Amino acid sequence: QVQLVESGGGLVQAGESLTLSCAGAGRSFSTNAMGWFRQAPGKAREFVASISWNGRQTFYSDSVKDRFTISKDNTKTTVYLQMNSLTPEDTAVYYCAASRTSGYTNSTGANLDAWGKGSLVTVSS
Repeated sequence: QVQLVESGGGLVQAGESLTLSCAGAGRSFSTNAMGWFRQAPGKAREFVASISWNGRQTFYSDSVKDRFTISKDNTKTTVYLQMNSLTPEDTAVYYCAASRTSGYTNSTGANLDAWGKGSLVTVSS
């Protein structure tokens, strides 16, 4: 069974930075596209960012573009989400996702079909 484990969530103040990490457990994701989604209280899950297997192709939602950076370390099969200039609107549970079969994804992460359990990020004003 595919397992993804997120870490790095927590409570920060507005304007601060935080980095989330996600590693595969039980299998390598070095040849798989990966990404991040988030779900704020009372809202639907939304796409945040995605990255191709080799890190050369990245996509971001408009709400995080220029503030968040996704990266992938294939030696550790880990994906990161560097989040800068955080605002209270970024408060959400952040989910790591991966494609089980493809090294590429798109601007919505629609083919990312394996999920972590989520990591809570809370940004106070």
